Amino acid sequence: MTTILIFFAAHWVLSAFAQSFFLHRYASHSMFTMSKGWEKFWHLFTIIAQGPSYLHPRGYAILHRMHHQFSDTEKDPHSPHHAKNFFDMMWKTAQEYDNYAYGKVQVARHYWENTPSWPAIDNLGQSWIFRIGAGALYAFFYLAFVPEGMWYLYLLLPLHWLMGPIHGALVNWGGHMYGYTNYKLKDKSRNALPIDFLVGGELYQNNHHALGNQPNFARRWFELDTTYQVMRVLDLLHIIRIKHPAAEPQKSESKAKSASKATAGRRPVAA
Repeated sequence: MTTILIFFAAHWVLSAFAQSFFLHRYASHSMFTMSKGWEKFWHLFTIIAQGPSYLHPRGYAILHRMHHQFSDTEKDPHSPHHAKNFFDMMWKTAQEYDNYAYGKVQVARHYWENTPSWPAIDNLGQSWIFRIGAGALYAFFYLAFVPEGMWYLYLLLPLHWLMGPIHGALVNWGGHMYGYTNYKLKDKSRNALPIDFLVGGELYQNNHHALGNQPNFARRWFELDTTYQVMRVLDLLHIIRIKHPAAEPQKSESKAKSASKATAGRRPVAA
């Protein structure tokens, strides 16, 4: 049982990191730079970490950039406020993602430019042969290590198979439904601190929507963006180069309340 739980935890952490680091902060926002060689390394790392739920960097970036532009409006491709429930949001998101990842719908250049591309890996990750084969490897691992009588551990397999979309859904739902806000924005983004450790900093959605180009999603002393801390180490090792844009002039809710009437009336716009 211990082997299975360690395996599941490792897959969860590595997949969440790949999504936050490579797909979100690099492919979607270009928050850091790296050589083409390292870009291919992290591209390969992402398909290994996500396995059968591999998310195409271009498709992910288009979806995410649209999310920022139309956050929590009817044009938002994955807002929980325009879905019947959690699973309805996941289904709608999957349909939107397929449109862009598989080139079914063409979009303006600024939604997809500067996204990493490796056709051999992307085509492999999108093929059903790979998805079924990679999913079967997880199943074989469970067959080898699940103790007799603990059949319920097999219930974890669907989570392995859908790991990437599950991480995205947790962020999109939790980060726009629950938690507190540091910034007053036009959308409904929230910081879901109690469960953020599950997705490596991604649930500081209110911070991220207010300061869209800041690589560190944590803004207050009690917030910790674990993916950013790994990025700092990679920067020290010269594997990546973090961009540090000037802080945008945002007002926190607590400060806005004590500011003058004119100042309090200003509202930052989501990046």
